Amino acid sequence: MATTYIDTSRCQRINLSGAQGAVAEIVNRDLCGAKNIVGMLRWLDDGDSFEADSLLDRHQLIYLMEGSGVITLENKDYEVFKGAGIYLGPGEQAGLRQSGAAPLKLFHLIVPKIKE
Repeated sequence: MATTYIDTSRCQRINLSGAQGAVAEIVNRDLCGAKNIVGMLRWLDDGDSFEADSLLDRHQLIYLMEGSGVITLENKDYEVFKGAGIYLGPGEQAGLRQSGAAPLKLFHLIVPKIKE
């Protein structure tokens, strides 16, 4: 397997409708041949929020790279800052929203559940 350099600043950044911020895929089949995972950067500005869907056949890792925000897990809010992360197992979900003065930057990784 070859090592692949990905210049994330060149990845297409898509502004999402409905105050969901912006997203850019930085790891996928087309960029680096990743067959089983998708990695994204997400940005949330003032008033933006993101709902990590309940994926029955996927694991999710969301890591806060910049800014501060609020994560909602099972109807309870948690203030989070740079360096915080959450793991969502298959079927679990979470909501995230930006708080504070700076935009929120997230790394979002989705990996399939291994079939046993």
